Amino acid sequence: MKKGISIIVPNYNGAATLGKCLEAAFSSAHTDFEVIAVDDCSTDGSLEIAKRFPCRIVSLDRHSGASRARNAGALQASGDILFFIDADCILRRDALSLATKALANAENQVIGGTYTPIPYDDTFFSTFQSIFIHYSETKKSEPDYIASHAMAISRSLFLKSGGFPEDFLPILEDVEFSHRLRESGYSLVMQPDILVQHIFNFTFLKSVQNAFRKSMFWTEYSLAKGDVFTDSGTASRELKVNVISLYVSVLLLLIYSMWGKAIVLFILPVIIAFNVSFNRFLIRAFVRAKGVAFAIKAGFYYITAYPFAIGAGALAGLWRYLCSEGKI
Repeated sequence: MKKGISIIVPNYNGAATLGKCLEAAFSSAHTDFEVIAVDDCSTDGSLEIAKRFPCRIVSLDRHSGASRARNAGALQASGDILFFIDADCILRRDALSLATKALANAENQVIGGTYTPIPYDDTFFSTFQSIFIHYSETKKSEPDYIASHAMAISRSLFLKSGGFPEDFLPILEDVEFSHRLRESGYSLVMQPDILVQHIFNFTFLKSVQNAFRKSMFWTEYSLAKGDVFTDSGTASRELKVNVISLYVSVLLLLIYSMWGKAIVLFILPVIIAFNVSFNRFLIRAFVRAKGVAFAIKAGFYYITAYPFAIGAGALAGLWRYLCSEGKI
């Protein structure tokens, strides 16, 4: 029987979160939908968790990554609309209705949602990340990309596009997919009311590791594409200014320690003030979501440790790009 919307959930060893994800999906206020769970050869028992729910299960024959899992789910879908989420995301009850309404007269569009500002695990590093992503992804009504943690697209357009790239980097397949569709003349539209609540379980170490990894692959991809300085979601101009400000500040402190040039100590406050001003809307988002005390702590983390990890990842991405191009 044909369904209006097909929710596609790629899963690889997601036992810790998959049950919550599927429970939320089946609690949707929308009625005309199906859920397709695509298991990418999990070894942690998450397939058995999926079998507890009335979803269609697609099992891949080999571990292949999220792109192939999503593509396989799309091929099995019966809905006119595909709604992609991740196995660690909890769908809001009204998300499917909002996505269906948004695509009702816009089949040539890709509709995006985002994370709720407050994640499922409301701890400092998880909440920092969720607010940061929510703010970054909803700044523009026509964003640079639509993330696959909340992406709605007509099934016909998805199949015509060729789907997510399967021979690609370990992440950013949704960015490549979005860019390819936009370059083909299709529209990317952000609907900030379409929300999923993410389960991060971030500690300080996981936060900086995530920042390093995403920055590394993003830099490699952006250098190859030639759009390093594009204001693109979480890879925003604000974040780039933040990273440059930190590394310039460190350089100035090194100059002072080696040559004792006191002038650099007068430049530092100017750089910090400029950086804070440039990122004021993100800081305001921290305040609105969790209050002033949280914003002070989050702002301090954002302009100190976080850009160190981003900058280190960018250097690693530059190295990977130069190696892949045979320049090193």
